Amino acid sequence: FLIYLLLAMVIPQVYESIVGLIQAIPDYIEVVQGWLQTFFEDNPDIQASVMSIYNSSAASLEQWLNSDILPKLESSSSALDWLRKDVMPNLTGVVAGVSGMVVGLLVLVKDLLIALIVSVYLLARKDIFAAQSKKIVYSLFRTDVADLIIGEARNAYRIMSGFINGKLLDSLIIGIICLVCCNIFKFPYPALIAVVVGVTNIIPFFGPFIGAIPCGLLIFLVNPIQAIYFAVFILALQQFDGNILGPKILGNSTGISGFWVIVAILVGGGLWGVAGMFLGVPICACIYAGVRAFSNYRLKKKGLPVGS
Repeated sequence: FLIYLLLAMVIPQVYESIVGLIQAIPDYIEVVQGWLQTFFEDNPDIQASVMSIYNSSAASLEQWLNSDILPKLESSSSALDWLRKDVMPNLTGVVAGVSGMVVGLLVLVKDLLIALIVSVYLLARKDIFAAQSKKIVYSLFRTDVADLIIGEARNAYRIMSGFINGKLLDSLIIGIICLVCCNIFKFPYPALIAVVVGVTNIIPFFGPFIGAIPCGLLIFLVNPIQAIYFAVFILALQQFDGNILGPKILGNSTGISGFWVIVAILVGGGLWGVAGMFLGVPICACIYAGVRAFSNYRLKKKGLPVGS
């Protein structure tokens, strides 16, 4: 009930923040133009370099228009021939690319719907599937090996569920703290910033930086001084999360070192994008625990010391 109440309170504020941001974009463009004009006036050397590049680009564009485009439009026959030979093939490629993107988006939506339906079905029958899987494992392997497999499967479930649930709770608390502090410090778009910081906080290690950079740029457009205060606030918030709140909630749910956390995030992000950055750490922790258990099992079979 508390989560639904928070969503009911935050969603209207996020909507108002997004609408206000869209309406303020023209003003931000004018502000950026004013900053650039002032910057160029204070730095004439840089202005001369930029203007030389601009003038050369404009001259190249004008030459291209005068030599390639305008002569082909002087008569209807040359214009039609130019459209048929040059424009239509390129236009066909653009249309094919756009249609491919649309089809890809529709396929993604279809896959998400199928995944949602399958997930609901699996959750509804998870006890039956677990019992059937256990029966298959004990029918295929010796009792001691089957006990090892079942134990590691339970350990993997504990790691995955503990990490995901703990990280979601941790990110929810961080988002609430960020929302309260943004309202106290009078930062612009507090609800939107709190949602971005809370969602990206799910990604271990890199998440705070991923969320803080766009939020800091957004605040910088409104008030550069507040952007500095926001950076200091985010650093303090993430120190609190990394040293106090996160370890208190997650505990030792993953059981892997910081080095493997970074490796898991980089490899998961490279393979599966943002979803890989979310799930890379618990998956790596499960693999790590499985390899360690198998190694310990083989060492015990050989009568060798297991160690740590």
